[in-house]
Formats: sequence, structure tokens, C-alpha cells
Amino acid sequence: MDCGGRVLDLSQPQVMAVLNVTPDSFSDGGSLTTAGLVNQQKVLQRVERILAEGAAIIDVGGESTRPGAKAVPLAEEMDRVLPVVEAINARFDAVISVDTSSPELMLAAARCGAGLLNDVRALERPGALAAAAQTGLPVCLMHMQGSPAMMQHNPNYQNVVSEVAKYLTARAEACVAAGIVAERIIIDPGFGFGKTVEHNLQLLKGLSQLQAMGFPILVGLSRKSLIGQVLGREVADRLAGSLALALMSLMHGAAIVRVHDVAETVDALTLFNAMQNA
Repeated sequence: MDCGGRVLDLSQPQVMAVLNVTPDSFSDGGSLTTAGLVNQQKVLQRVERILAEGAAIIDVGGESTRPGAKAVPLAEEMDRVLPVVEAINARFDAVISVDTSSPELMLAAARCGAGLLNDVRALERPGALAAAAQTGLPVCLMHMQGSPAMMQHNPNYQNVVSEVAKYLTARAEACVAAGIVAERIIIDPGFGFGKTVEHNLQLLKGLSQLQAMGFPILVGLSRKSLIGQVLGREVADRLAGSLALALMSLMHGAAIVRVHDVAETVDALTLFNAMQNA
């Protein structure tokens, strides 16, 4: 997959590393900021480390979308993200993903060297489809029931797998109609975004049904509350659960796993690939 001039090889599963330049993300909020501002030295040190650990994609996010999160003003999101994208692009040869729903940021990030647009709102904001098409970059479309502020307030489905598949199919069709070629579409079922523990487990079990849609699947289960609720683990103690879910998702057809713990996940993927290629 051509990501802004850099190639993303999806012939084998790949790791997307989370890089939150936010003060309030659920797991690592504030780790790359000083006095509320993005610390570029910390960011570049983190990027150097996670690339050395084997990440194929760096996913830069400037707006927390954890349950209950408040919206971030556009100017603030852009001030957080754009200098980071520009700095990474200037120093490292890596696919840079921008985790945003803002069309203005999509266009600006593409000019700064971004190679992938990762949108939890599946390009539903006004102008997002047109902006994404204009960039010519691949897009990742995620399913979310409701908004981050309200999504965990009694989510409800008749059949979570079929409803997620129906939604993502419709969004993919909208992308193609807007001029985004199908070969540049990735889908994300949105684990934890408007879903109960049972919904998440059903969705993981039925992931192969989404694979039948024909698009690469990105899965984000790293450190999620699902692990805490099933295992009784706090966020800092969810590595084993994250690795287990990453491997389960790969076995059910995921092409990209979005994670916080890169080195450990790359080891797990390397063993998975060795088994697949034996």
C-alpha cells in the first residue's frame, strides 16, 4: 500500500505504534508533554525507540477519544499534531498515520508528510470525505456507536458483527463514491467504541466475517478496558492481555495491530509469522 510515497507491506501483519501527543489519553496521556505542551525531544526519542523495536506505522493523535473525552478545539489539535508529523517526517523513514476526524488537519498533515489518515468517525464529519480524497492517502475507517463523550452509555446492538460490517461497508462505498480507491481503504471494527465487554468479545470472535469484506483490518485492543474487566487488571498491568488479544485478532484476520507496547508485540507477531510461514 502506497502511503504518501512510503510503502506499507501488508503481505504479513504489521504493528502500528500509538503516539498520543495529548495530556488526557486513557493510557499514556501526558507522557509526551511538558506543562501541557508537546515536548518534541520526548516525541523524537519515543519515535526512535519504537521504530527500532519494529513498528511499521507511527499513529500520531492530538485528540483523546477515550470514553467520556471532551472535544478538542481544531487549532489546538493542529498545534499538537502538525509539528510532530513534520519533525518525524524530516528525521525518520516511517509511515506516519494521523489519528484525526478534522478535514483541515487531514489536508495540512498530508502536506507535512503524513501517509495515512486514521479516523475514528469514518470520515463522517462535514468535509472529511472530500479532504481525504484530495490528499490521495489511504484511509482507515472505524466503527463507533455514538460519540466519545457518550459512547459507553448503554451501547446496544441486535447483532454487533453484522451491524459493524454493514456500517463499514456503507462508509467504504461512500469513500469510493468520493474518489478514494478501494485499494486504499482499511477498516477498524472499533473495539471499545460504543461496545460492552460482550460486544467486544463477539466482534473479536466474528472478525473473519469482516475480513470477507476484502479490506485490510486494523485492530486496536491494546490496554483496553476489556482486559481490565475480564482479568481485573489496571491499565499498567495489561501487557499480557494486550498480547493475547493481538494474537487472537491476527488469527481471525487482522492485518494491523495498533499497540502501546511495540517490542513485546513485534516479538509475538514474529512468532505468529514464523508459524504461518512454516
